[in-house]
Amino acid sequence: MDRDFWINLLKKIVKIILKNAGIRTSPPTHHQHVVPHDEGWAIKGAGNERYTAIYPTQREAIERAREIAINYGSDVIIHRSDGTIRDRMSYGH
Repeated sequence: MDRDFWINLLKKIVKIILKNAGIRTSPPTHHQHVVPHDEGWAIKGAGNERYTAIYPTQREAIERAREIAINYGSDVIIHRSDGTIRDRMSYGH
């Protein structure tokens, strides 16, 4: 086996170890999730603990999330009221 094979295998192993330790191994995304909230619908940036904003309707949340995603060149991931994903819109550059 050649040197590149072993280097790539080692990189994969290190990435798995870091991921299992809770260390991010890829650059952060700016994807915006539209999720159900007690007060209606919320926007939450991928990987963020806090909500960006809360709206009374899903439509309003989607409109704002779309503006944010266009600005970042990212995606809007729309969830159903049960939390499952119903749609994804991509605004990548």
